[in-house]
Amino acid sequence: MGALEDIIDGVREDLAVRQSEVSIDRLKERVHHIDPALDPMPAFRAPGVAVIAEVKRASPSRGSLAEIADPAALAHEYELGGAAAISVLTEQRRFSGTLNDLVRVRLAVDIPVLRKDFIVTAYQLFEARAAGADLALLIVAALNDDELSGLVERAESIGLTPVVEVHTEEEISRAVDAGARVIGVNARNLKTLEVDPTTFARLAPKIPDGIVRIAESGVRGPRDVIDLARAGADVILVGEALVTGRDPREGVADLVAAGAHPAVHRS
Repeated sequence: MGALEDIIDGVREDLAVRQSEVSIDRLKERVHHIDPALDPMPAFRAPGVAVIAEVKRASPSRGSLAEIADPAALAHEYELGGAAAISVLTEQRRFSGTLNDLVRVRLAVDIPVLRKDFIVTAYQLFEARAAGADLALLIVAALNDDELSGLVERAESIGLTPVVEVHTEEEISRAVDAGARVIGVNARNLKTLEVDPTTFARLAPKIPDGIVRIAESGVRGPRDVIDLARAGADVILVGEALVTGRDPREGVADLVAAGAHPAVHRS
């Protein structure tokens, strides 16, 4: 069994417990009474490269990264540094995250919040929206075509912006066919957990014009931002480098400045 399949098996087990405790009808009722989702697209389409800063305690490849006792405080620092959005990992077994982290972050910031998890059912989308998420990650490798199309449609119908994650050219085609408006290219192969830093530059030209391109994984600093911008990135998503760095606000600010650098040559 590959790493992705193993993670999803655990996600489904944990999901079954939550579904037994909270019905989807209760989630839908919560969604009906919360504020409308924030639209990330103006920031994502603005000149330069936008930064999504991630609240990330751990990963399957590196284990524990940071304790993050107060995810809301961290997210606030990210926002002060100029982040366009906050990503919150909510998977608990491998990433030590919770939906409560997302709730706390949503209350602490005024910018869009992404639920980053292994979403395989519409129930998880309603969970995300009920917790205050504005975006939700959908991983092409974790879904068949019907599931992917259905989840993209459901996410948009309840106000979520789906970020559709790919790792291969074939997955880009599937994402486009499913109606993705935002595609994240993950340099990390979720089946092997290995990172290939050339992935984004190789795949970005295959993504049709008009679709927002997000570069995920392997961003270590400003130099990477400039390189990814030249390769076509509209947005970068950064977690590990920020949570293990000295100053999260300064770390984000440095990445934002690099994304606005004249060398980027984007308008």
